[in-house]
Amino acid sequence: MRPDTPAENVDHTAEAARLERTAGLYPEDAEPLLLQAAAHLELSGDRPAATTLYDRLLSSSASLSLENPHLVRALKASNLWEYGHEAEARAIIDGVRAAAPRDPAPWVIVAEALEAHDELEQAQETFTEGARVLLADVAEPPYSTHPLLFGRHRVRRMLGAPHDDWDVLADTLHTSPVPLDELHDPKRVWSLGSDNPAELAAEISRLRAELGTYREALSRPFPVAVLHWPKDELTELLAAYAPLSEEYPSHEEHLATIEASLRELAASGTPNLGIVTGTVPSYEAFAASEGASPADSTLLPQYATTLAARGRAVAWPPQRGAVCWCGSGQAYGECHGAGPA
Repeated sequence: MRPDTPAENVDHTAEAARLERTAGLYPEDAEPLLLQAAAHLELSGDRPAATTLYDRLLSSSASLSLENPHLVRALKASNLWEYGHEAEARAIIDGVRAAAPRDPAPWVIVAEALEAHDELEQAQETFTEGARVLLADVAEPPYSTHPLLFGRHRVRRMLGAPHDDWDVLADTLHTSPVPLDELHDPKRVWSLGSDNPAELAAEISRLRAELGTYREALSRPFPVAVLHWPKDELTELLAAYAPLSEEYPSHEEHLATIEASLRELAASGTPNLGIVTGTVPSYEAFAASEGASPADSTLLPQYATTLAARGRAVAWPPQRGAVCWCGSGQAYGECHGAGPA
């Protein structure tokens, strides 16, 4: 979510301005674009301007269309605390925790904000609350929840707490050659001030391993995204571009094909599966940018990939208890997740 580019290599203020302009051109993508702009403003040191962007997203007119308002609030709280607004930040953090979001990112951000300000007990409680909400009765934790478990392990290691089942699970999920216990050892901090070459060399080795794991996470491809058309959008699409009816005989068949395709991909071992939701105006704009007709069915997978690249993909399958991706309002397990499509 936050750019990880050294300040000397990027004009963060200019990049934030560019992203704001782009958000104005593509209002359907305003949320991820403005969050990136706010992150650049934080890196530039202009934290009040970043707060202004968070407030803009959370305003009454914009908040109704936010995909993840809890994430925006968590980022705002973290930013506020960094420039002296501790009381307001704590109030927002309490609100995020009380809301119990089904996305791991807000939990990680508010817990790390507490950790960064030496509130280790509260950070541990927050990581643990998030794990209870998202991982209870989950056989295989989704990739997106790994930072929640790793952060919890780190804080508990700093507190000297004994390993529990979730700490063991974090150790199992961690792929670096350097174990989590070693990476999260508080004594590592002391070795950074050592004048012993052997200790410094060992620390460099640890840091390289940690950086390698981080780079591996960043290099994960965009989700393999399957295109979903809500019923009204598909009706409008087929009314305007009749040749696409061969691709979409009916809305019910379209939904069944999506679920079946994703299950087949999952069974073959394909990672990072997701769903992107199309709209007719967005698709028409994409076709125009490609100099092609929207009636050309070969544009559909390119459109899906472009939406995924803009951060529009929603992970599949939905997390336990979440509503179905199809928009029915039912829980996934009672809708398309109930059985083979």
